[in-house]
Amino acid sequence: MKNVMRAGAVSVLALLPLSAPASATAGGAAPARAGIDCPSGYVCIYPEINFGGQPWVRRAVDGGVKDLPAAIRDRGSSIRNNSDRTARVYEKRNYSGRWVCVMRSGGSIHDLRGYNLNDQTRSLKINRNDCG
Repeated sequence: MKNVMRAGAVSVLALLPLSAPASATAGGAAPARAGIDCPSGYVCIYPEINFGGQPWVRRAVDGGVKDLPAAIRDRGSSIRNNSDRTARVYEKRNYSGRWVCVMRSGGSIHDLRGYNLNDQTRSLKINRNDCG
């Protein structure tokens, strides 16, 4: 009977992890979340400031999106442009209303609140023109 109990205890121990759980960072602070990078050749609109959350990603070719998809429409809070084109994000459909231009080749805006466009993204225009 003792051998059966010992064998049961050993099998239960075998199911437990071999390492201790990871401890919190020094001072008890939660670890910082890593942002999702915007791939080369794309424009990415993020739902949170400082490039947080799951971005909406668009391949940067001339043209644009007259009405952004529901996943990011009226939710954009930051934008990154990793393409060789400029990107303009507009507050209204069909490229109208207030807008901000994001420079090419790594241009970014970490907080659209400074442009009064936070959570007001409706359309995106991508082209080879300079910002201005």
